[in-house]
Formats: sequence, C-alpha cells, structure tokens
Amino acid sequence: MTSLDKPTEDAQDAQDARAVTEAALFEAFGGVRGMVETVVPGLLFVTIFTINKDLHWAAIAALAVSLLLVVVRLVRRDTVKHAFSGVFGVAFGVVFAMMTGNAKDFYLPGMLYTLGLAVAYIVTTLVGVPLIGLMLGPVFKENLSWRTRNPGRKKAYTKASWAWGLILLAKCAVLFPLYWWGDTTQFGWVLIALKIPPFLLAVWLTWVFLAKAPPPIDVFAEMEAEEQAEKERKAALAKERGDAPAPARHRREA
Repeated sequence: MTSLDKPTEDAQDAQDARAVTEAALFEAFGGVRGMVETVVPGLLFVTIFTINKDLHWAAIAALAVSLLLVVVRLVRRDTVKHAFSGVFGVAFGVVFAMMTGNAKDFYLPGMLYTLGLAVAYIVTTLVGVPLIGLMLGPVFKENLSWRTRNPGRKKAYTKASWAWGLILLAKCAVLFPLYWWGDTTQFGWVLIALKIPPFLLAVWLTWVFLAKAPPPIDVFAEMEAEEQAEKERKAALAKERGDAPAPARHRREA
C-alpha cells in the first residue's frame, strides 16, 4: 500500500461509517414515512376542528387515519412499531379530549410524553447511561459495549442525548404555555409546525456526533467468532484424540 492509497481507503471507510450511521438512524426513528405517520393524524384533527369546531368528528377522523396507516403497513408486511405507537398516542389523545370536552386535550398525552422523554434523556445522561445509546446500541449491533469498551462512542451518545433532551425541553417550553393560554386552533397549528423541525435537528446532531465517533463494536460478530473458534477447537481436539495411538495395554492384548 502506498502513502497515496491510505488516505483514499480511510476516506472510503469514513464514508461507509457515515452511511451505516445514517441507515441505522433512519431505521431507529422510522425515516420519512415514520415522520409522515406521526404528523398526519394531528394534522387531520386540527384541520377538521378548524373548519367545523366539531371535536367528535376531528377525533374520530384522526383515530381512523391512524388505524388505516397500521393496516397499510400490515398489508405490505412492513415494520409496524412506529405506526402502532402513533395509534396509541392518538387513542390516548381522543380519550382525554372526549372526557374533558376540550379539543386541546387531544394533544396533552403527546406533550406529557415529550416532557417525560426529555427528562429521561437528561437523567440517563447524568447517570452515565445515555438513553440514545440504549436505543441505538442494538441497532448498531454493539448493545452496551460502548459503555466500557468504546469511550469515543459513549462520548458521542452522551452529546446526542443532551441534544435530544434540551431540544425536547425547548419544545415543551413553547407548547405548554400555549396549551394553558392559547387559542385551541392556534395551539394545534403551532404544535403541528413543531412536530418535524425539532426532530430533524435532533436526528441531524445525532448523526454528526456518531459520524465522528469510533465505529461500533459488533458484539454479535464477536459471539459468532467465539462460537466458531470453540467449534474448531473441539473438532481439533476430537481429531487429535482419534489419531492418538492406542494405549500400551490394548496393544499387548492384541
């Protein structure tokens, strides 16, 4: 290998690492389709409520489109975890809104979830086990190896978790005052507007931090290699025993 070849290979390795990171993030957070499925029910709810101020029709429509998205995924045999989480979120919102008769309560469960998630990101980071690492570790096939064996990865996960926690807290700082004092329609449109941009910012920062971090340790590949080495060792031992000369007593009897 010449001195000119190495930078090219290093650049290619870095590009491959970034591609793997990008693919893993899309898988973990649902990609473009997951974002669309997150926005559509709330968008439909606020649109219908803005037009006719009918809470029941708005809630039924939002729940129906959430169920439809799940059915579409089931028919296409796609991953349904993001669609199912959307259905549960919409269902809780519908229950809250119907119980109180206040259309703004349709968004309350999601807001409380966002606040809880922000606190979880910050608390887990403070105790040294950043939540984003717990979420992405299995996706990168590294599980928890980053905690003790890959300090560069742990540092990146720590930065990413801080980013997620602070961004979500900032989002809550905007939404909760509007929830208490804002107009229902205005509040709904602001919430829809804040669905995607903070999420994209957090995902982008996570990608930046992880793209600069050391590559993950593939613990699954390590386990497979260990199992293969163990099989080869047993095979070699069995072969050695089979090729060994017979004991002296057996030779005399023969």
